[in-house]
Formats: sequence, C-alpha cells, structure tokens
Amino acid sequence: MFRKKITVLRGGPSSEYEVSMKTGASILDSLPEDKYDISDVAITKDNRWFLEGVEKTPVDILKKSDLVFNALHGEYGEDGKLQKLLDTFGVPYTGSKNISSALAMNKILAKKEYKKVDIKTPVHLEIEKDNFSIAEIFKTFPMPAVIKPVGLGSSVGVSIIRTGIELDKALQDVFEYSDKAMIEEYIEGKEATCGVVDNFRGEEIYTLLPVEIIPESGFFDYESKYGGGTQEICPGNFSEAEKIEIQKLAKKAHQVLGLRHYSRSDFIISPKRGIYILETNSLPGLTSESLFPKSLKAIGSNLEEFVEHLIDISD
Repeated sequence: MFRKKITVLRGGPSSEYEVSMKTGASILDSLPEDKYDISDVAITKDNRWFLEGVEKTPVDILKKSDLVFNALHGEYGEDGKLQKLLDTFGVPYTGSKNISSALAMNKILAKKEYKKVDIKTPVHLEIEKDNFSIAEIFKTFPMPAVIKPVGLGSSVGVSIIRTGIELDKALQDVFEYSDKAMIEEYIEGKEATCGVVDNFRGEEIYTLLPVEIIPESGFFDYESKYGGGTQEICPGNFSEAEKIEIQKLAKKAHQVLGLRHYSRSDFIISPKRGIYILETNSLPGLTSESLFPKSLKAIGSNLEEFVEHLIDISD
C-alpha cells in the first residue's frame, strides 16, 4: 500500500524559531502515523537541516518527499525564500507560493495591495536604518504611533510610542531585526483576527469566525501573543455587521495578496472610523496558544481535520 511521504519543516533562521518548532510539533501530533510516512525535519538558526537528528542536505530530504508541510514562520519560511527552493525541486508544499508570501510579509507592499481593493489601512511611513531623523519624524508624524519592522511577523519588534525617547528606543530595537522600519498611526479600538481556508466546507474561500483579542497589557505584542497575557474570545464580541465585514475583508486580503490554502488577517475596529487591516499572515501559527486552532474549534473543526485538508489541497 502506497503511503505518502510527508516532510514537516520547522525551526529555521528567523526570530520566530521557537514558535515554528511548536507549530511543527502540533502538525506532527495531528498526522496519523499509520496513514503517512512522516519525516520531522528541524532547520537550525544557521540554516542546517536535520532529519531525526541527523544532518542532511535539502536535496537529500526533498528528493524523497511527496509533500512538504511548511511549518516555518517569519524570515526564510514565510517571505518566499523557502518557497522558491521548494519550487526549484518541484516538491508540492502547504501554504502560499513565493511571490505572494514575499508580498504578504512586507507590510509596506501589502498595504499597497490592500488599497487597490479599498481595504482601509492605517497611515504609515517607511524608515530606513541609516537615513532618518528622530526629531523630524516626531515633529511630522502624529503621536501616539506604532513602530514595526517592515518584514517580520508575530508582533516581533512592535511597540507603541508616545515620546521622542520612546521613538528612538523603538527604532533601535527594530533595527536589531531589520534594516527597514515602519511608523504607523495608532488607531484605538477593538482588536480582531480572522482566518480563511481555501476549498473548505463547500466554499472556495471559507472564513472562520473572527477572534476578539484583549491584551492585559493593552497591546498585543509578542509577549502577549505567546506568554498567555491576553484574552482571546472566539467568536468575538462583535456586532453582526462587524463580523460580516471582518470576514469579508479577511477574504479580500487573502485574494488580493494572491495567497493560497490559508491565511489570517489582523484588524482594528475603531468605533468612529470603521475597520482597518493591520497585516496578513500567510502562515499563521498552529501552536496550542495560536489563534487559528481556536478559530477552527469554534466552528466544530480541529487541527487534525485542518491538517488532512491541507494535504488534500496541496497536491
């Protein structure tokens, strides 16, 4: 009996290495061993590939794979580089293709795409590492504001700033991770996230129920996201109109960025100004703390069903 050879890639040279290792572990736990021939491949932070603890070349691993389950997050795994490598070897894989992945990962480029289809997104300014003036930015950009790296996920390096000193420190922190930062207007309101899944339950793009996020710190940063310092309510406390609009925008973002299989978009709901998109994750986390599995549970599904579905649609 033929058993599909599935390779789960996790870890990787990114600031989200730990989260990716957990996502990979969740996927491995969800794959039935009696149905598939499963390989657990850990990629180190210096990009060395280990199969069951033994170092191998990507060629050795990929030429024996029928399908790669991409469990990486952040740089390399989510920005198109790994996808390009997998395309070179002609190996089918889960998640979006290389150009769409790169587009979603770059917050500046993603904003341009959102605007093309009239999705509201906060006003922003790009800041390059060696070409900026703290005084000029503080004088011309309204405060409070949000500082983000242009190309990282999981809220890594994200902070709210109100003073020139905070702006200086936030940029120094961001430039440890990235050569480009973005300052974005701070919009007060309820935080939400909404996942979508391709070809699920009879729909071409199925939208999950929006999750309401209530950080204890008042801000959904990396620590809140993975340290348990937040309330995540699914389905969230949104009006029916808000829920429908969030779902519509999540689907629209998935389409305009050219993503495939699944994605998750983050939003802020301003009581006065409406719903604004913040970013779209092309490979949302699938750990026990992650929002995507909680959304699946809320519709009567689970990670096992989702993983099987991804395998079915990734050929």
